[in-house]
Amino acid sequence: MTGSLIKINEILKDLSPSEKKIGKFILENPKMISQLSIGELAQMSGSSEATVVRFCKILGFNGYKDFKVSIIKDVANMGEDIDEEQYTDVEPGDPLDIIMENISYNNKKSIDNTLEILSEDQIKKSVKAIITAERIDFYGIGASYIIALDALQKFSRINKVVSAYPDTHMQIASASNMKYGDVAIAISYSGETKDTYDSIRVAKECGATTISITKYGQNSISELCDINLFVSAPEITIRSGAMSSRIAQLNVVDMLFAGVASYRFDEVIKYLNNTRRVIRKKKIK
Repeated sequence: MTGSLIKINEILKDLSPSEKKIGKFILENPKMISQLSIGELAQMSGSSEATVVRFCKILGFNGYKDFKVSIIKDVANMGEDIDEEQYTDVEPGDPLDIIMENISYNNKKSIDNTLEILSEDQIKKSVKAIITAERIDFYGIGASYIIALDALQKFSRINKVVSAYPDTHMQIASASNMKYGDVAIAISYSGETKDTYDSIRVAKECGATTISITKYGQNSISELCDINLFVSAPEITIRSGAMSSRIAQLNVVDMLFAGVASYRFDEVIKYLNNTRRVIRKKKIK
């Protein structure tokens, strides 16, 4: 599953009943779309032409023609793997070798699917904002704070002024002191974590450039932010879903770090060498 098909799968549960009919039909019959007019798709999915147009716009397309071209490309890229294996949940009593395979498969698939829906333009805007920022705040609660902490560790090594507080009061207090030119990054897979939303809202009100790292689709945090970096992960019952979303979000943080390091390599390598030299003294051998 690639590109537009992944996006449909990500937002399916959030669609209206009529829009959901279209999404389900396309996911079940992607090869048919190249042969269908907008009227035929509406009829076969039990919806209307107006709903098909609205569905296409939700996915960011100007109309059905552009959407259809995208689906055709997806099908061509998938080739014979169109019925490829989906995310696999961990079941009670699974042998350890199966658990190892399923977790690894889900994590790899989450990274691959995220790459399909992640906007290069949005990554570029994020990197440029981070490069020029005097100060960067990362906001995340629970598992998302682990990602914020990873970002803190990475960017502090290249002499960026970074904050990532586990306490929500400290997060929003830090946000209240942001200013124009600073960058605030909200990490929440659902995009609906209230404390994270409150912090990024305050940072935006103070003039900071705001960036979200959330699941694809409409959510409160991405709708608020200036730049949106979307990830893809499974919606399954066992915590392997949260594991996969964490891996995908960590991968996005790595992209941002590598992008900044690449743009400012001559400057960054000096800081990396400095931190590497002093940390080496902490090793036993």
